[in-house]
Amino acid sequence: MTEGTVKFFNLKSHFGFIIDAETGKEYYVHEKDLLETVKEGDVVQFETKLLKRGTVAIKVKKKDNT
Repeated sequence: MTEGTVKFFNLKSHFGFIIDAETGKEYYVHEKDLLETVKEGDVVQFETKLLKRGTVAIKVKKKDNT
């Protein structure tokens, strides 16, 4: 899984953006692709999926710090 930080997430609009910790690339994420609730600044793990509009983040969850 890729690691990153939630740059922005709007609960009312149901979407946000995650910044890849390694590449700095920004990925769109929709609420349906969250495994748990996230907020700005959370460190997360995620996978990516290529769609017609570009690559998006999926299976997003907070990083386990244990």
